[in-house]
Amino acid sequence: MFSDRRLKYEREKPFKIECENEILRHRFDADFFVFNSIILEIKASSQFHPDNFNQTLNYLKASQVKPGILTNFGEARLNFKRVICTY
Repeated sequence: MFSDRRLKYEREKPFKIECENEILRHRFDADFFVFNSIILEIKASSQFHPDNFNQTLNYLKASQVKPGILTNFGEARLNFKRVICTY
């Protein structure tokens, strides 16, 4: 998908979580990290759930990345939402 178009991306990109200047043992893996600046989360459910949005927003906060895209392939039509973290 991305490599066919020569887009720069990382799949299941691990991000460390820092809290009060300490790196926590827990980490999260973004589905895709595109252009070294956008987190792309992929879902396949009948509809978006609030937890999907909250998860994406938490990933953005933890990674200090501002833009994200939440995408759902499980609906009748492709559905996506832009998620912007303002910290």
